[in-house]
Amino acid sequence: MRNLRIGTRGSRLALIQAEIVAGALRSSGVEVEIVEVLTEGDRRAPDVSIGEGVFVAALERELAAGVVDLAVHSAKDVPLKVHPELVIGAYPQRADPRDALITRDGGSNLAALAPGAVVGTDSPRRGGFVLRRRPDLVHRPLHGNVDTRLRKLDRGEADALILAAAGLDRLGAGGRIDERLDPVVVTPAPGQGALAIQCRLEDGEVRQALAALDQPDVRLAVATERRVLEGTGGTCRSPVGALATVTGDRLRLLAAAAAPDGSAHHLVELVGEATEEESARLAELAAHELLQRVALPA
Repeated sequence: MRNLRIGTRGSRLALIQAEIVAGALRSSGVEVEIVEVLTEGDRRAPDVSIGEGVFVAALERELAAGVVDLAVHSAKDVPLKVHPELVIGAYPQRADPRDALITRDGGSNLAALAPGAVVGTDSPRRGGFVLRRRPDLVHRPLHGNVDTRLRKLDRGEADALILAAAGLDRLGAGGRIDERLDPVVVTPAPGQGALAIQCRLEDGEVRQALAALDQPDVRLAVATERRVLEGTGGTCRSPVGALATVTGDRLRLLAAAAAPDGSAHHLVELVGEATEEESARLAELAAHELLQRVALPA
């Protein structure tokens, strides 16, 4: 097999995630090299909010043009509308999908934060769920990659942060986590904790190599979560969370939505068979109920 070029952003976390995939491919006898791609999101100042798909679009362009052979994304960042020439060739083993609370001084949890404590996150979903549970807290948007936000926390720009546990673990910063938040309290973003490895639809050689990395249970879970988001008309910036788990032949779906200020919230829990047909049915039911109970931003 030819030497494969893995496209990735140049951030520390993105490079670590690309190395995870590279290691898995090398262990199966495939030679790979990592190619850094500068995205529009990387060109922006660290204090600027990033819209949907900004980090993914540049990688997709390079992949479609044949500059790289596959691209590694955080699954939660992949827009619902995918490039017509590309396909997700593998969803490898998923890391912890939960969100995590980190405090500046350590040793706390969400329930124990002082009234008026400032919680930093650039996610309307995280902000809405946290304020629903603790309306006495102050939500402050904090932008930038994980390392940037941790530095802002240490400088005193917030008393606590909410970040994805998987990213912290992959960066070796899991020891800073004060609390891994119950998905019932802060329901994760669809696809959170999972990696999505994208390749060209017609590149059979690469698709065959990626098939060995694909975890069918993870693929079904992420598809279910993304169907919930699509059913609510949302994007990766919407205050909608979904977490699906597959145990044997059963599929369990937890989905929730919140007003960004925490003034409204609704949680749905459904169980069915672990099939594509049931995934679509459960996601449709969940999305319909969330739209009936929470007025989501357009």
